[in-house]
Amino acid sequence: MLQTTLEKATVNDAEQLTAIMKKTFDFEAEKWLSNRDIIDYNIQPPGYTSIEMTKYMIRELEYFKVMYDGLLVGGIIATISGKSYGRIDRIFIDPEHQGNGIGSTVINLIEKEFPFVRAWDLETSSRQLNNHHFYKKLGYVVTFEGEEEYCFVKHIKQSLQPDSLLTNQNLSYQQFENSDLSHSEYYQVTMEGSSVSNSNVSHIHMSNCNLSHSKFQNINYRKTMFADLNLSDSEFIYVTLSGVQFTDTNLGDIAKPLVFNRCDLTGSKLINCDLKHVEIEKSDTSGMKIDNIPVEELLQLYYQTSKN
Repeated sequence: MLQTTLEKATVNDAEQLTAIMKKTFDFEAEKWLSNRDIIDYNIQPPGYTSIEMTKYMIRELEYFKVMYDGLLVGGIIATISGKSYGRIDRIFIDPEHQGNGIGSTVINLIEKEFPFVRAWDLETSSRQLNNHHFYKKLGYVVTFEGEEEYCFVKHIKQSLQPDSLLTNQNLSYQQFENSDLSHSEYYQVTMEGSSVSNSNVSHIHMSNCNLSHSKFQNINYRKTMFADLNLSDSEFIYVTLSGVQFTDTNLGDIAKPLVFNRCDLTGSKLINCDLKHVEIEKSDTSGMKIDNIPVEELLQLYYQTSKN
């Protein structure tokens, strides 16, 4: 009998895993997206064709490659938050090996890999009706039905519940002052309208959260990582960006241009970037180079030629 196993992925697997992911999700798009102009990020998630995105997920998330009789046939990516909560971010099996029960085995294996997790969340496209049946068969329950996506959760029964667990409590309008909440976990908690000030929240881990319309003011974000975020139409005002790196970043589907206004970008580098239709106006470009050619010399040559 052919055996399905999980192995921790390494960056050396990135190219092969990306190729299988692309093949799988493009196969799903052919099946469920009759109009290829439709954008469905649950079928073709952001960065699914990017080897660099795969390397990021291998480094930062729980990324396992799926082995079927010793052959690499897919992958599963999970985010583990704290001690008790997990999220299946992506699962993909090469279409050539689908129908052999690999997917259901992989779900069971990832749950066994993290036996302390009491709740597993995941999302899938509303269009992928076979996924709905698949997850329900494995014990997942629908928590949200939308036009674009379905959300599922599976609660794993533990023999012993932690003494520190508070569930179904209404703590609205409470005030906590000079309190120690270190290493606490919050899952499916409503904190809308809450305020946190003059507090130590270093090393906090937030995943799959809705932070829309939030404000972050006078915050120390040194050595913080922001990854796999949607920051469309956001504003960064009076922000210090010393040493910050923007990698594998784009302007999204609407492609609204970035605007840097009154910014000091001395010594910055733009490498291997698409700069079509970029405009630079009323800016100090002294020392600036394009392909190692000084911009000042290019401008002088242009002005000299235009006068002749």
